[in-house]
Amino acid sequence: MGLCLSRDNKSTAKKRPPSKRITNHSEAAAVGRGGGGGSMRIRSSRKEGNLINEQALAAAILFQQQLQNGGAAPFDRSASLRYPSGNSKRNQALNRSSSSRTRSLTDPLLQPHQLINQDIKLDNMETNHFVLVHGGGFGAWCWYKTIALLEEGGYKVTVIELTGSGIHSFDTNSITSLSQYVKPLIDFFEKLADGEKVILVGHDFGGACISYAMELFPSKVSKAVFIAAAMLTSGQSTLEMFSEKVDSNDLMRQAQIFHYANGNNQPPTAIDFDKSLLKELLFNQSPAKDVALASVSMRPIPFSPVLEKLSLSEMKYGSVRRFYIETPEDNAIPIAVQESMINKSPPERVFHLKGADHSPFFSKPQALNKLLVEISKIP
Repeated sequence: MGLCLSRDNKSTAKKRPPSKRITNHSEAAAVGRGGGGGSMRIRSSRKEGNLINEQALAAAILFQQQLQNGGAAPFDRSASLRYPSGNSKRNQALNRSSSSRTRSLTDPLLQPHQLINQDIKLDNMETNHFVLVHGGGFGAWCWYKTIALLEEGGYKVTVIELTGSGIHSFDTNSITSLSQYVKPLIDFFEKLADGEKVILVGHDFGGACISYAMELFPSKVSKAVFIAAAMLTSGQSTLEMFSEKVDSNDLMRQAQIFHYANGNNQPPTAIDFDKSLLKELLFNQSPAKDVALASVSMRPIPFSPVLEKLSLSEMKYGSVRRFYIETPEDNAIPIAVQESMINKSPPERVFHLKGADHSPFFSKPQALNKLLVEISKIP
């Protein structure tokens, strides 16, 4: 997001030592370093030379499974904020990451190896329930490819629409706190049954939102995944974090437009983006149809939550397993900013999604899905 880079009144974030859960700091920061412990980047070099044969094989296997199961479960296309999966628990395994595989518009929804290698059962996992939280200006609509892919794999998916975002009927300019902005996410956790856990995923400013929820409900979060997201330290605001690299992002300063609903002599109430720069800033590697969807669906970002400092404790927030997915072609949150956040608060593992822009759910949906599945299966 990097949404406040043009502000002059930058605050200085107090530095905080890395989480004690991570003992190998250098591995967490090194690009492309693997191994059983510490942080790692996942790379592969899968080629598409036999794409047609693979598609035919995938179609044949999928057709056979549908016949055995009495037909495939239909995709829920309602406008509901929750997207429960069907009754089928299709087994799925992922032998390797495809994070560096070139995206192809002709890719089948499921790859052949996903259908054939079924040695891991979702029912035996700690959780198979993903909760997706969008970034600033986005809405539940941005996850439509991820929803379809995860549900096809047998996962349950819940998509949160934050206050004043997407189709949520609330004036963005009237949002005055982070707690007000994330209320739909808090409501979800309050209704979640005791003993039930989810994999919490946040994109962009959604990273600050899931951090807020992790502090309140650590026992209900199995793993947290930050996708090109704000991963803050305690006492830090999103504005402070992004302001550290203000001079490196001229595009963000050019694109952002401040709204002053309370008058020009008062602080901004929201931030919007210049539509003519939207593609270059957020979707520089994404398909044109998804850019068109975003251009008519994005809403302003409330300003007050961006200013709010998070209070995060080691006992609560620090007890949740964190994973970070980097987007190297990101023009909104440059890779240098992502690396800075990772170095200051190292997660358990770092994944490098090659070729992804700020919106990997559009630019690299298949590779992103495989990383999410892979993270869900990490013991």
